Amino acid sequence: MYQRILVPVDGSELTERAIEGSIELARQLGAAITGYVVEPVMTPPSGPRSRTWLDDDAKEHDAMTESHARQVLDNFEKRAREAGVQFDGCFDRVPRVDRAIVAAAEARGCDLIVMVTHGRGAFGEFLFGSQTKAVLAGSKLPLLVLH
Repeated sequence: MYQRILVPVDGSELTERAIEGSIELARQLGAAITGYVVEPVMTPPSGPRSRTWLDDDAKEHDAMTESHARQVLDNFEKRAREAGVQFDGCFDRVPRVDRAIVAAAEARGCDLIVMVTHGRGAFGEFLFGSQTKAVLAGSKLPLLVLH
């Protein structure tokens, strides 16, 4: 049925549910997992700054986000492999998380996306938005939402 599952994770408390749920699903289906971390693009600070200062900040930001992504993906990979599930991981730095998730799933030949939602309710979604809803609206792939 499903052969490759994209699982966006960010290292938050919800990541644990995404890892557990997707590994169990992949194990049952005989599917592989692509773990995916989307890191934010550094936005330049407002006000006058020297070009060197901005370059140094960008390099530090890139190093920190790459380190974070690698840590999250290494943990995910270790647990998937322990369960006998094929795994590969990737990360991007982008301004729009929902679009990046959809693009990554399509580019990597995934046929299912598994995401975890905060379950904030209507008011919480109004205040904070919903990446899950945005992915659902922008993707032609099936989306399994864990709560």
